[in-house]
Amino acid sequence: MNHSKSQILRFGAVVLLVVALAACLQAQVTLQVGAGAGARLPMAQYGGSTTDFYAGTDYGLSTGFNLQGKARVGLVGFRLFLEVDYASLSSSGDAVSGAGKLDVSQKILAAKLGPEYHIKLPAFPVTPYLGVHVSVNRISGDVKFQGTSAVPSGDYTMEAATRIGFGANAGVLVPINPLMTLDIGAEYALLNPFGRTWSDPNPTREQRIDSYLALNDDKDPLYVAGNADHFVSAARSIESLSVTATLMIGI
Repeated sequence: MNHSKSQILRFGAVVLLVVALAACLQAQVTLQVGAGAGARLPMAQYGGSTTDFYAGTDYGLSTGFNLQGKARVGLVGFRLFLEVDYASLSSSGDAVSGAGKLDVSQKILAAKLGPEYHIKLPAFPVTPYLGVHVSVNRISGDVKFQGTSAVPSGDYTMEAATRIGFGANAGVLVPINPLMTLDIGAEYALLNPFGRTWSDPNPTREQRIDSYLALNDDKDPLYVAGNADHFVSAARSIESLSVTATLMIGI
């Protein structure tokens, strides 16, 4: 009988402990989801001019737009965010100074995951935060050539490529009401620090157009100074700066 009583007491203690932990977690677990938009600025070799793109030194893109969906989970003082972004950047201009025209555009679909640190400011209605993340970036694009002597005029699609990257973000949370918060943030992202490659979709032929049909963020292994078909002489870094506003709803 005493043994049975002891088991009942132990079972009761475990149940009480589980209930207490569940109540504690329920009080401290938070969840926010939201969506927003902003601007995406190309940095490093992702920017430049259309003549740089034609020369193979930069990607020649201008500032574009960014759309994002974001979720933030808080658990016992630890915060984690998951974000899915879609960005579109483009540019138009000369292929070479005063000769030929081209339109270049690229799209980035990115999934990001990382921790956030929120800074509590007594007597202030806003909450600043800092964060870091890793990302999986899917990059695709198109380019249109017109009137360039070395490339046949036409519309061409760039083969999509995936790169693993990372970045840092900072922002401020502005409460709107007990359930809604405006998340104003900025992010610097390195989209291709790893896995840069060179890909020739048509290795059996020698044409300049082939160098534009893949992301080709590494040096062309067949590069020779003065060669019009193999002209990408160095690896190119794809980086961006984003400024966004996201409406978050707490659940």
